[in-house]
Amino acid sequence: MSQQIIDLTLRIENNMLAPDCFPRPVYIKAMTHEKSIEMHNGTPEDPITSSYNYLSIVEHVGTHVDSYYHMRPDGATIDEMPLSLFFGKAVCLDMRSIPERGKVTVADMERAQKEAGVKIDGHIVLFATGLHEKYYPDPQVLTQNIEISPEAVKWLADHGSKIHGVEGPSTDIMDTKLYPSHRACRDLGLTHYEWLVNLTALIGKGEFQFYGVPLLLDKGTGSPVRAFAVVEA
Repeated sequence: MSQQIIDLTLRIENNMLAPDCFPRPVYIKAMTHEKSIEMHNGTPEDPITSSYNYLSIVEHVGTHVDSYYHMRPDGATIDEMPLSLFFGKAVCLDMRSIPERGKVTVADMERAQKEAGVKIDGHIVLFATGLHEKYYPDPQVLTQNIEISPEAVKWLADHGSKIHGVEGPSTDIMDTKLYPSHRACRDLGLTHYEWLVNLTALIGKGEFQFYGVPLLLDKGTGSPVRAFAVVEA
């Protein structure tokens, strides 16, 4: 049986869209092949040139994962969290019927689990809405996402899911400043990925393997990740 790899990561670009509470990333050319000629690397007969870029980015911009410390002062930072948390069996739930800025309920979880044909038991759970394809890079993508209700977060915890992921910038509707989903994750010991993309490509795929490993950032409150799914084709 062949395998299909589906990239779930938003490309990092200079000045890319970010929530208003964060500065936008800086990703610029720091050295060009042409400029590096002046460094006289290699030999006269066989010179070698180089190129590199400069990147400055908040941990929570683009496709990323939150550490427990992000919302809990006594929680583990990203470098203290086990690598085993960030990959494993996964399922994608179809939440396209939830209205923009709507809340995912326990009934929605039960329905979507049945439609996916996978009994959630320790899975990484992804929520597909089509938000990214509809809006990005329009700033409306920052405010039109769904919210994972505290009851739905508890449902995930009760089903052994320790980490989940969404399209858009947050599991909460950020402009309300209430963060019920983040507070529920804080209290229940869960965390999540934000700003995943291409999740609609996983609808109907059943169980698959998900990978989204963070950088080893010292005392990191989160980290950019390269997220992808491996699906049996």
